[in-house]
Amino acid sequence: MSTPDATLSKSRQAYHWIKERIARQEFTPGYRLVLGSIAGDLDMSVVPVREAIRQLEAEGLVTFERNVGARVSMVDDSQYRFSMQSLSILEGAATALSARSLTVDDVRRARAVNELMVETLQHFDPRAFTALNQEFHAILFEKCANPRMLELVRAEWARLGHLRDSTFSFVPGRAAESVREHENILVLIETGAPLAEIEKTARRHRSATLDAYLIHEHPDESLGLPAF
Repeated sequence: MSTPDATLSKSRQAYHWIKERIARQEFTPGYRLVLGSIAGDLDMSVVPVREAIRQLEAEGLVTFERNVGARVSMVDDSQYRFSMQSLSILEGAATALSARSLTVDDVRRARAVNELMVETLQHFDPRAFTALNQEFHAILFEKCANPRMLELVRAEWARLGHLRDSTFSFVPGRAAESVREHENILVLIETGAPLAEIEKTARRHRSATLDAYLIHEHPDESLGLPAF
């Protein structure tokens, strides 16, 4: 049986181990901290890990939500908002510019990825869902003939990866809406819809994820993007 001093020592070990990974952004904003998994990695019980989480919560680095658990805090999400706003415009335009170059096989590949996303909804893993989401959108915008536009879209995707683990960690309910919207975009591309309509639909799809996040995290504020 551990003594109080031993428990405290293990608690400090867990505290420094978690804090270091947050600092290195291995555990990015929104990352879910699973006590049992961390305890297994550190070869200790969950008790000192729980104490470490409480200390990190007191420092504002971790937040705890009922029925969700502990996760890395969004300490300052203004940069995330700016990137999502920018990406909604850039990716919407890149998708429209790419639309006429997409083949039947491209659309089939995108739909297959979206079907995998649907399958993940039953046992939801925000990180896996986000990876598939990026793969889906990359298929749709990668044939954009404007190399500068592509460079900007990829840069914002990379930037988002550094800013948070997954928006869907915060608003998992948005995931089901997202896959339905993906199918709408594919139908527009398949049927040769006007490029302006494809651009608008792709842009609103991205901005809706930001709005869902803001409603959840900042309910006292208005929606982040106008429906333009």
